Amino acid sequence: MARTSSPTLTEAEHRIMSVLWTRGEASVRDLTDALEPRYGLAYTTVLTTVRIMADKGYVSFRKEGRAHIYAPALSQEGAQRTALGSVLKSFFGGSPQRLAQHLVEDEALSLDDIEALRAELLKQQNKTGGES
Repeated sequence: MARTSSPTLTEAEHRIMSVLWTRGEASVRDLTDALEPRYGLAYTTVLTTVRIMADKGYVSFRKEGRAHIYAPALSQEGAQRTALGSVLKSFFGGSPQRLAQHLVEDEALSLDDIEALRAELLKQQNKTGGES
């Protein structure tokens, strides 16, 4: 039976997905080699995590000889969207306005950040024909 997907990737899952998003696909050995220097992860730890991720539907795999080659089944944009939705719901009562106000008030946005947000808001407004 497949495991229930959590709404967001765990920290360990995100590390593995980052490698897969960059490379497109990788064996457990490739993943371990990429992650071990920075995080000190053992092959068996990566193997267990990637198997769980396959059960959750985050990665797919194919057999190549004796090895399994894993590929992301979840796009980086999809993961970002899901994580942001979870944060929005859990911490901001589902209100994008409250999240935006928090970013502006508490995250010391630079003028470049604010201009980029303004440009994106105008672009979205033009897409919807100026509707609120």
